[in-house]
Amino acid sequence: MHRIQHLQADIIRQVRAALAEDIGTGDITAQLIPASQPGHARIITREPMVVCGQPWVDEVMRQVDERIRIDWHVAEGERVDGDTTLFLLAGPARSLLSAERAALNFLQLLSGTATTCRRYADLVAGTGVRLLDTRKTIPGLRTAQKYAVTVGGCHNHRIGLYDAFLIKENHIAACGGIAAAVQQARAQSPGKPVEVEVENFVELDAALAAGCEVIMLDDFTLDDMAQAVKHTAGRAKLEASGGVSDDNLRAIAATGVDFISIGGLTKHCRAIDLSMRFL
Repeated sequence: MHRIQHLQADIIRQVRAALAEDIGTGDITAQLIPASQPGHARIITREPMVVCGQPWVDEVMRQVDERIRIDWHVAEGERVDGDTTLFLLAGPARSLLSAERAALNFLQLLSGTATTCRRYADLVAGTGVRLLDTRKTIPGLRTAQKYAVTVGGCHNHRIGLYDAFLIKENHIAACGGIAAAVQQARAQSPGKPVEVEVENFVELDAALAAGCEVIMLDDFTLDDMAQAVKHTAGRAKLEASGGVSDDNLRAIAATGVDFISIGGLTKHCRAIDLSMRFL
C-alpha cells in the first residue's frame, strides 16, 4: 500500500553491511592471486527464476572495486529459464572473487522472493485482488525484500510500525475497544492510514462505524468473507488474512475482498541456485 522511500540509501547501507561481514579485514584467499591479474566471469542461474536484485549487485561491485565492469544479459523483473547467463563481469580477479558471494547472496535471495511472488500473482491473475506482503522479512533487508515483492507482481503493505496503523487484537484490548483505539490513532497521527483487524461481524460493524480505511478479516471462512464484502458495500477496503495457501488463494480472491496478505511472500522464500564461473 505504501511506497518504499529512500531505497538507494538502504541499498548502499545493506551492501556495506554485507561486505563488512564477509570480507572483514580482508579476503585472504583472494590475496593468493597477483594484484595485477585480470579476470572475466559469467554468472548463470541453474533454475527458472524472476530476475531481481540488479541494483544490489551493481552496488556490491561499485563498493568492492569501481574498476569492475558488469554486462547484464537480462532485465530486472524478467522471467528466465535455467542455465541462462545473467551477466558477465570483467575486472581485477581479486576483486571479482571478493565480490562474488555478497553479490550472489543478494541476487539469489531477492530473485527467490520475486519468483515466489510472481507465482502467487499468477494464481490470482484476472481477479483484481491485490496480494500484500507483511513485516515477516529478514532483519536488515526489509526494503530489499519489499522491493522484490513489487518486482514479482505483488504489493507492499506498510513498511514498518511507523507509516500506518494496524490495530490488532491486543491493541484493541489495551486501548479499551475498537472505537477508542481508532479515535486515539486519529488524534495521535492525523492522516496516517488506519487498519483494524476483526475476528467477527460485531467487530466488523465497530470498525466500519469508526471509519477505518481498511479492515482485516482474520481467519474468516470463505462464506463469511463473501458476506463481509456484501455487508461492507464499499464503505472500507477489506483484507483477508490467515490460512492462505495455493489451494484456496483464488477462492479467497473470488469472494470480492480487495487485498490478501501473505506472510509467505517473504518468509518462505527459497534462494535461487546461482553460479559464477571464471572464463
